[in-house]
Amino acid sequence: MPARTLDLAVVLLYLAGMGALGFRFSRRQTSTESFFVAKRSLPSWAMGMSMLATMISSVTFVAYPGASFARDWSLLVPGVMLIAVLPIVGSVIIPFYREVIGMSAYEYFERRFGKPARLYSALAFSLAHFSKMGFVLYLMALTLSSITGWNIYALIVAVAAVMIVYAVMGGIEAVVWTDVIQGFVMAVSIFVVLGFLLFLPEGGPAAVFERSMAANKFRLGAPEWDFRKNSVPVLLIYGLFWYLQRYVADQTMVQRYLLAKTDKGAFRGVKLGAFLSVPVWAMFMLIGTCVWAFFQISGEVIPPTITKADQMFPFFLSQHLPPGVLGLLLACLTGAAMTMLASDLNSMAVVAVEDFYRYFRPRSTDQDRLFAAKAFVVITGILNIGTALLLVQSKGSALSSWFAVSAIASGGLLGMFFLAFLTQRAHRTGVYCGIVATLSFSAWAALTKGTTPLLDLGFWNFPYDELMIGAIGNVVFFVVGWCASYLIPAAKESGTAAPSQTLWNWLADRRLARVTAA
Repeated sequence: MPARTLDLAVVLLYLAGMGALGFRFSRRQTSTESFFVAKRSLPSWAMGMSMLATMISSVTFVAYPGASFARDWSLLVPGVMLIAVLPIVGSVIIPFYREVIGMSAYEYFERRFGKPARLYSALAFSLAHFSKMGFVLYLMALTLSSITGWNIYALIVAVAAVMIVYAVMGGIEAVVWTDVIQGFVMAVSIFVVLGFLLFLPEGGPAAVFERSMAANKFRLGAPEWDFRKNSVPVLLIYGLFWYLQRYVADQTMVQRYLLAKTDKGAFRGVKLGAFLSVPVWAMFMLIGTCVWAFFQISGEVIPPTITKADQMFPFFLSQHLPPGVLGLLLACLTGAAMTMLASDLNSMAVVAVEDFYRYFRPRSTDQDRLFAAKAFVVITGILNIGTALLLVQSKGSALSSWFAVSAIASGGLLGMFFLAFLTQRAHRTGVYCGIVATLSFSAWAALTKGTTPLLDLGFWNFPYDELMIGAIGNVVFFVVGWCASYLIPAAKESGTAAPSQTLWNWLADRRLARVTAA
């Protein structure tokens, strides 16, 4: 069997297995409760593996090795903050959401500030994730095509079609169990490729680590307090705000909390996902460092077509992995994209149905909503195929403009949550002021950031590293929203339990419930 044919067979077998899982769970998808939250009955270890797969995508396969090949391990620093946010997630966020909401995280904002706040947060989440999905699909196909020479258009359509099939037929249950399979495939793939990288060079692992340490490749970034570049403080601040937003105000994560049977089971799953994610990220950083050491030791000539560090790991795979083994890595790369995309599709369907469809069709039955959810998955999946194909045509040149637009529209969800959760004074008028302030700040920062900004205002350009935009945007939301709530009298807010669903009231209610039960 020709080499590329064997690799293709491995990838096709993997895709067939993923599609079969969708059919396996299709009979259970009889309600929105089963389609969105698997009737809240999944084991915590499977939930944890699903959270790991949600955090790893085809971008991870390319960006992390590329970063450590070109520089050092600084990209790993934000991941440390994932562990730092676990105590607040386990003790407060998980039990709060499991008690207060039905299926959408943004139900809480309606209870606190009214329907417009819920619609804004749901739209911000949807836009942010939709903008990411097309890029993930495009990057996966681009990487596979560069390694194998397979047609990039066929890759996009075939992989997305399988992903849509199992997402629409098997619901969140199929998504979770494909995530579990992907986790095991990824573990095997990482150890296999590290074995080749460590033992192929002359001198073996000792030579690889000696050369890498001499070049300071394991450094975790610049320790100085300079907010204009990727210094350690910038990376830590970015990581803190990023993972707080993911685990506090992101539907993909909040939805995972609802899958477990109990609060403790949900937290066990979250801890498992977090404590697996950091080592996996470290392994991808190690892969990039080992690729650098391999070419340093071997002296192998790098062709002129390889112009970016992100291309080096795929180039190594194409040149040095035997047939079949390469197919396993390609299947893993494909699966990483599929699991993230399927997870996003299901979570976006929750938001579309619970936050929008129910609003416009309040008398719809559960079967109506289930049909709408499946239709949304199909339509959004097709739109993502179209986005990825457009990126192929533009060679990715539209990415910077699209990311700027999504950054402008999707900011401030963490700031909104903390404004709602931590302050009794905050009201809907204050939130509207926070939204306007955050959108204005995000627009200015996204358009004027960097050395080649989309809009050059000279002295008035955003002066800091672009990783600071999200953190500052959330602070702007909270500060402006709180100040406006303090200065502007609250209007009558019929239909919302404005100050009664803050952290303080929730804790008081739980204490009262424990006393009453005793």
